[in-house]
Amino acid sequence: MLPSRDERCLFTLRPLTDTVGTFLAMVKDEDGGVEHISVYRKDGAKISKATTIDMLLHDDFDLIINSRKFSVTPPKLDIQRDEEGNLAKVKDLVSQLYTQMHLTEWQANREKELIKSLETIKHELAPYQQLKEELVDNANKRANNLTWLGLGLMGVQFGALARLTWWEYSWDIMEPVTYFVTYGTSMVFFAYYVLTKQEYIFPDARDRSFLLHFHKQARKRNYDVEHYNSLMAKLNQAEKDLEKLRQPLGLSLSETELQTLLFGKESKQ
Repeated sequence: MLPSRDERCLFTLRPLTDTVGTFLAMVKDEDGGVEHISVYRKDGAKISKATTIDMLLHDDFDLIINSRKFSVTPPKLDIQRDEEGNLAKVKDLVSQLYTQMHLTEWQANREKELIKSLETIKHELAPYQQLKEELVDNANKRANNLTWLGLGLMGVQFGALARLTWWEYSWDIMEPVTYFVTYGTSMVFFAYYVLTKQEYIFPDARDRSFLLHFHKQARKRNYDVEHYNSLMAKLNQAEKDLEKLRQPLGLSLSETELQTLLFGKESKQ
């Protein structure tokens, strides 16, 4: 019973989707004389506006409009409880359809953004790449030179000891000399371990020589290694994102699965 016109009014509500707030808003829109309206349980507890009509109609309740109180005894509704699950499935399907139908446009825009980002990164990397090739070449030459220098010194040492043993002196004299030379060489290797905390292994020693010379030259040439590594990380990530995006729809769905979802049948090849 509307208070202003003192007449009955019929409101249509959907039990599963409409709420108490929806019903109260309908009443206020219908009768401008409604200043206060609320719904209470029989025990005096106020019912939230977010409560669905389905839940409201489970028990008796009081409807208070302005200062008038109406006691309501709702009819028993025969609502299938699995309808809520079906409704959720329909919502999910509609959401999936909307996503798939708008995915092509989003994919194209995203691909353009990634390509533009790749071009920008590659343009910024170009001078770094040129300088890096030069620094790597110089560091490799220095590491190779040191390797050959070590081999040459070992050859000189062998030749000197051989001459002193068989031409200048005898083995009786040179035996303690070779012992101390060997011991001194062991001390050199142990000193390498003390300084680097690494065992002297020839490939590792060469790599260490390469890196030391590379970073030394990089500092002299103002080559920002950290910035270069950061750019390379961004480049790799952008390439991975682009590769993933160019897969069928960039999603876990195949083209056949998408056609089945949209049209209910497999797409023809």
